[in-house]
Amino acid sequence: MTSRKKAESLTFEQSMQELEELVTKMEQGELPLEDALKSFERGIQLARHSQKQLKDAEQKVQILTSQNGQQTLDVFESNN
Repeated sequence: MTSRKKAESLTFEQSMQELEELVTKMEQGELPLEDALKSFERGIQLARHSQKQLKDAEQKVQILTSQNGQQTLDVFESNN
């Protein structure tokens, strides 16, 4: 597992990896209640941090794709 760094100091990828590991451990259902609550709390911190990073990235993309204050974003069409 990723070492217990503050969520704010982790990259998006590190946050997601640790969150996935916490979910796996919690889904096994073998954690004592106190450990499960600590894991849940850590998961919330990681999820909030990841959401903030995604929002920040989205804002950067919007800034980079605007021209003279006009948004020039095109609609994304998935090829799936």
